[in-house]
Amino acid sequence: MTELEKLKQLLGITSADKDALIQFSIDKAIDLILNYCNIDEIPSRLVNVLLKMSMDIYRNEKLGEEEKTGVITSIKAGDTTTDYADISKKMSNNVLDNYISQLQPFRKVRWP
Repeated sequence: MTELEKLKQLLGITSADKDALIQFSIDKAIDLILNYCNIDEIPSRLVNVLLKMSMDIYRNEKLGEEEKTGVITSIKAGDTTTDYADISKKMSNNVLDNYISQLQPFRKVRWP
């Protein structure tokens, strides 16, 4: 079973219409892991971490959704205005932070 098929099962998605978005989240997680660990391929022991990171990326960035809402930053009563902060960017940037302890044993130090 491929990572795409596993991730679709984990997310509860049965149709193929979101395959590109799911594959994008997998590719992004792979890039994060390879860049952080300074390695060329994902070790088999990190496959579950890869899937979990991909799941977080897919959910946090709300891929495929047109309307994104976040935390309310301001409300104006006259003529009703409500502003939302886009928290998906912040969450995406911090997704790696949740997995550092699991990735650290695979990290290779890069010398300048």
